[in-house]
Amino acid sequence: MLGPGEPKWRRRKEARPAEIVEAAFAVFAEKGFAAARLDEIARRAGVSKGALYLYFETKEDLFRAVVRDAVAPNVAAIAAFAESWPGSFAELARMLLPRAAQMLVATGAGKVAKMVIGESRNFPELARHWHAEVITPALGALSRRIQRAQEQGELRPGDPRACAFSLVGPLLMGLIWREVMEPIGAEPVDIEALAAQHVETVLAGLLARQEGPHA
Repeated sequence: MLGPGEPKWRRRKEARPAEIVEAAFAVFAEKGFAAARLDEIARRAGVSKGALYLYFETKEDLFRAVVRDAVAPNVAAIAAFAESWPGSFAELARMLLPRAAQMLVATGAGKVAKMVIGESRNFPELARHWHAEVITPALGALSRRIQRAQEQGELRPGDPRACAFSLVGPLLMGLIWREVMEPIGAEPVDIEALAAQHVETVLAGLLARQEGPHA
């Protein structure tokens, strides 16, 4: 086993792809896709540019790896949690949205989402991949869980997908505010608190029967 001071370039070959993906995530988040340079990503990963090409041929390949390894697993875990939750939808929503907000902030996924939004016109393949690997699984899982709650009589009838959009929309707004407005001096927003407050607002319209006072 190598010691803690061992240079990155002397680590096991198997560790290099993960280090490259981690470096790519950081560079994409800081500079965006167009301005990200492969030589900077290689430098941050502690490998040569030639070594980087052994694993990833293009920046697009690197972006797909970032989504696959650094973002999609977290989204998949939240989606699986939502679909397997045995309790009420109200209980699920009150846990799920603040937890999702915490994950988006802690992992830096919001920075990548901002990059996709900002560069989708010039790089539509980024948006397509983000939609397929992040948006579709998350929105699909939430829509199915809403539909199940409607069928059980817990939620009012309505388009489950539209209800899902209504529920998660402020998270996107909060992320955009955090990544675009706060750096220029706008008053910060607590995305977890926003999510918790918004859940109560939406549940008031979705629930088929009124709850008692929620602590």
